[in-house]
Amino acid sequence: MKKLLKYLSLGLLSTVLSATPSWGAERISLFYPPFGEFSLSTDALEAFAKEGKITGELDTYAQRATPQQLAQLRELLQQRFSATPTLVSQFTYSPIGEQVVKRLGELILTESRQNGFYALRAAFILAAADSKEGLTVVNIIRKFPSPTIKLNFEEGIKIVNNLSELLKDRDAAVAFLQKQAIAQTSDAIIDFSQKPDLRQPGKLQFQKLYFELNDAKRDRRLPVDVYVPQTKSPTPFPLIVISHGLASDRYALAYLAQHLVSYGFAVAVLEHPGSNAERFQQYFAGLAGPPQPREFIDRPLDVKFVLDELQRLETFNSSLKGKLNFQQVGLIGHSFGGYTVLTLAGAKLNFAQLRRDCYPNRSLNLSLLLQCQAAELPPTDYALQDPRIKAVMAINPINSSVLGETGISQIKVPAMLVTGSQDIFAPAIPEQIRPFTWLAEPNKYLVLIENATHFSALQESTPENNVLPVPSGLLGPDPAPVYSYLKALSVAFMETNLLNNDEYRPYLQPAYTQYISQAPLNMTLLSSLSTEQLAQALKNGTNKKSK
Repeated sequence: MKKLLKYLSLGLLSTVLSATPSWGAERISLFYPPFGEFSLSTDALEAFAKEGKITGELDTYAQRATPQQLAQLRELLQQRFSATPTLVSQFTYSPIGEQVVKRLGELILTESRQNGFYALRAAFILAAADSKEGLTVVNIIRKFPSPTIKLNFEEGIKIVNNLSELLKDRDAAVAFLQKQAIAQTSDAIIDFSQKPDLRQPGKLQFQKLYFELNDAKRDRRLPVDVYVPQTKSPTPFPLIVISHGLASDRYALAYLAQHLVSYGFAVAVLEHPGSNAERFQQYFAGLAGPPQPREFIDRPLDVKFVLDELQRLETFNSSLKGKLNFQQVGLIGHSFGGYTVLTLAGAKLNFAQLRRDCYPNRSLNLSLLLQCQAAELPPTDYALQDPRIKAVMAINPINSSVLGETGISQIKVPAMLVTGSQDIFAPAIPEQIRPFTWLAEPNKYLVLIENATHFSALQESTPENNVLPVPSGLLGPDPAPVYSYLKALSVAFMETNLLNNDEYRPYLQPAYTQYISQAPLNMTLLSSLSTEQLAQALKNGTNKKSK
C-alpha cells in the first residue's frame, strides 16, 4: 500500500506539473486495481490554488509531497495563460495542436473512460473566453464538460517511467561529456587571459541594410537585414546567413549578427514567411492557415534564393558592390533554422525514418510533432544542398527523424551543434548529441550548455513581436552568459573553418569553454576526437535500457 500511495502521489503531481491545464469537472478520479478508486474534488484544488489551504482529500496527497513540490503545484494552478479564444481554437484545430490534445486525452478521460480530446479542446476554448477567470488550470477543470474526469493512471505511470529513463540517460550523457572535456582540458597549456576576448565586440562598425526580396515563383516575400562592416577593405567579406526558428523572426539572433559583423563578416538575417512570427500572428488571429509541411522544403530554398538575389544585387547596388564573398558562406540556424542549415549543408530528408517514427508517434520528444509534418510531403529526393555553403552552426536543431542518421551523415562541411541540457522541445540526446556522432565530417564540434533551455539562445522579443508568451519556468536562468558563449564560439568557428584562420583554432578547445563558463550555465565542448567513445556510451545506455 505504501508503494501504491507513492506512485499515486507521483502520478498526480507528474500529471499536474507536466501535462499543463488538463483536468476537469467537479471531481478528478483515478482507478488503480486492485485498490479501487481514488478521487480529489475540484473545490479542494481551487481552495489550495487561491488561498493555499489544504483541505479534504488533497491533504492525503499533500502529505506525500515536499514543500517545494506543493509550491510548484500552487504556482502552476495560479498561472493565468495569456491566450485569446481565437488563438486557442486555431491551435487546437491545427494538425500539431490536435496531436497534442489527443495525447493529453489519453491521460485525461471522460466519465465514460473515452479519450478526453473533444472535452479538453472545448474546455481550453471556454476557459480562454472567460474574461474573469481566464485560461487557468482550475478554470479549465471547471469548463470540462463532464461531472467527473477519469485519469488514466496506468498510462500516466508509463509516461512518468519513460520520462524518468530519458532523464537518467540525459544526465549520464552530460556526465560523460563533462568527463571527456575535463580529460582534454588537463593537457591544455594556453593562457586565455592573455588572448583576445572573443566575447567582446570586434573593432569594426557596421551598416545595416534592409531588403524585401520577392520570389515570384514560390510567392514568397523575404524580409532580409544585411549587416556590412564599415571599412575600406579591398577584398569582399565572408558572408554568414542566419535562419530563425519556428514562430520567430530576424531579430531573435540579431545580437549574434552584430557581433560577427564587428569581426569582419557580412551577415544576412532573413525571415521565412511561412513559419515566422508574423505568419503565426495571422494564423492565431484567424487570418491565415497553419504552417504547411512544405516549409521543410521552402526554408532551405529561401536561403538559396537570398544568396542568389544578394549575388545579383552585389553587381550594381552601391552599398553591396564588391563587399560579399560568395565563395566563403557560413550558416547559423536555431531550432527549425538548425534543420534548415543542416539540409543546405548536404543532409537529405529521411522518409524511411519518418515512417518508422511517425506512424504512430508515441515519443516524448516534442520536436517530433513538427518533424512528423514532413512525412506528408511526396517522398522524393529534394535538391536542397547549396555548394556555396562551407560551414554550419546549428543551435538546438531538430533533425533526429526528418534527417536521421542517413541524412546527417551526408554533411561534408565543418559543423557545430549546440545543445542545452534542459531543452524539452528539442531534447539534447536525440536531437543534438546522438546526431553529432552521425556526422562523418572530421571538423565537427558539440557544445553542451548545462541548464540552458530551447529559448536560452534567443534575444528577448518585444511585446509586439511575441507570438506565444513563454512561461517563465521554461525560459531557464538569465541567458546573458549563453549570448556571450555563442558570440565567442561563432567567431572562432567561422574564422577557423570558413577562413582557415588557425589563430582562432585554440578557442575551439574544451579548455576555452571551461575558461569562459559561468554557473549555472556551465559549458562543455567536444570535437571529433571523442566521437567513437561518445557513440559507444550512448549505445551502452540504450542496450542497458532495453534489458
